[in-house]
Amino acid sequence: MKALRFENKELKLAEISKPNFKDEVLVRVLKSGICNTDLEIVKGYANFKGTIGHEFVGVVEEAAGAPALVGKRVVGEINAGCGVCARCVKNDSRHCPARTVLGIVGRDGAHAEFLNLPSKNLFKVPETVSNEQAVFVEPLAAAFGITEQVEILPDTRVAVIGDGKLGNLCAQSLALKSRNVFLIGKHREKLSLVEKRNIETVLLEKVKTLTRDFDVVVEASSSESGFDLALDLLKPRGKLVLKSTFHGEAKWQAWRVVVDEITIVGSRCGRFAPALELLKNRQIDVESLISEELSLSDGVKAMKRAAQKGVMKVILSITNV
Repeated sequence: MKALRFENKELKLAEISKPNFKDEVLVRVLKSGICNTDLEIVKGYANFKGTIGHEFVGVVEEAAGAPALVGKRVVGEINAGCGVCARCVKNDSRHCPARTVLGIVGRDGAHAEFLNLPSKNLFKVPETVSNEQAVFVEPLAAAFGITEQVEILPDTRVAVIGDGKLGNLCAQSLALKSRNVFLIGKHREKLSLVEKRNIETVLLEKVKTLTRDFDVVVEASSSESGFDLALDLLKPRGKLVLKSTFHGEAKWQAWRVVVDEITIVGSRCGRFAPALELLKNRQIDVESLISEELSLSDGVKAMKRAAQKGVMKVILSITNV
């Protein structure tokens, strides 16, 4: 099969063997989405080597332990746990110490014709959710997952820093809980995508007009400068939610966190079931985030395109290789 792989510090389309894990489900990938984490991996993030990609929708080809899944359209949670540790027993493998992570840690990913995941990781896609929408389930779950960790009430003042794909989804998700959500970014055209979603938008050049009275600030800019800006916006005892993953060391003024008693919350993966419901009920707009769709055969080109300024989501069509 064809797969987009990062090996020996080189990104390339390669011919590899189809995965053959008899105790897992074989999924034929229909479409996959290029994520900022994919771009960071080719810079050295996570020291991953293999097939990249973790956002996908596909059809189950083989499922020895779950025959009812065969032929079904599915998406999949990316963390595959050991199944026996305390976290896995509680049906949450996101922090299993022995977990593999699709296209990120120890497991080949979704920018390929086929992939493997345990059956418990897979969720059927509702008929009313398109393939293009389904590709966004993973990042939407990550965005909405903030509400698992931080209580968001109607009066909670929330600022999201970063007008890219993740920042957009975070702002839309949190606006379902709060009527006081602000999205801060550098690009007027990107900010305009959420203006009809009960979200205030602020250009970075005008951010000084905001007062330091936010209860929660979400850093989703994939930029080191976002940390300092967050501290400029948070009121004492506010909560800073970190969503960005980037290759490099962040420098920040720890004394500000101490003096203002700021709570820092790392936030990574969320649950898929709520994300699917949001898409099914059309509560979140993801179609406007799609910039381009290319074939897996053009995977290297697609990655370069996704890294260009102003580009949002680039989708790979695996069925048109």
